[in-house]
Amino acid sequence: MAAFDFFRRILRNVPAPDAANPAADGATPVPAAPAPAGSAPLVNRRRATRIDAREGLRILIIDDSATVVATLGRMLRQAHYETAGAGDAETGTAFARAERPDLIFLDIVLPAMSGFDALRALRKDEATRTIPIIMISGNAQATEQFYVRRIGADDFMKKPFGRGEVFARIQALVEAGRLPPREQPMELPPEEDALVVEADASAPEHQLPALGIDVDGVAASEVPGEDR
Repeated sequence: MAAFDFFRRILRNVPAPDAANPAADGATPVPAAPAPAGSAPLVNRRRATRIDAREGLRILIIDDSATVVATLGRMLRQAHYETAGAGDAETGTAFARAERPDLIFLDIVLPAMSGFDALRALRKDEATRTIPIIMISGNAQATEQFYVRRIGADDFMKKPFGRGEVFARIQALVEAGRLPPREQPMELPPEEDALVVEADASAPEHQLPALGIDVDGVAASEVPGEDR
């Protein structure tokens, strides 16, 4: 009996196994149950910050595809820019002379007057020669011609392109001093980059003259603020 009492006193001083730590008594730890499918992540997604141009910037989109004008316009309006669209170069250049937008997106392959001819006309006109112009095209020949010739555009985007590429081009123009910056930067979640401007298959194909696109001497050196 004395021995039993001795061991009972010893056991009273031994701490009980820690239920919160199964490994404390030599047992194999049990992994935590996985989170239910579709549950929200514990860590919030980081929001990307970009440099935007001034809110209310007036942007003209010249493209014969109504789909491109609508989709690109939607992207820009969501960033608090004002947009206008023209379906051909003649209408677009006339609008630019009258309204003097802050930025122009100009398709290369257009009916009648090409985007290159429109660019030449805009760069020769005192009213429009300093407006930043981003050329766009999904046409392989037009893309090649753009890179072969040193013409007076500020930038180029090949269709299809997404929201991220559009605003990267605008940010580059802001950083180069070609567009005024916005006072308060916008923060957009990554998933908003999913909107894409495709080359519209329903738009008519306008043939460029083979190796005959004449920009009439308009070079990057003639564009104010450009040295490339």
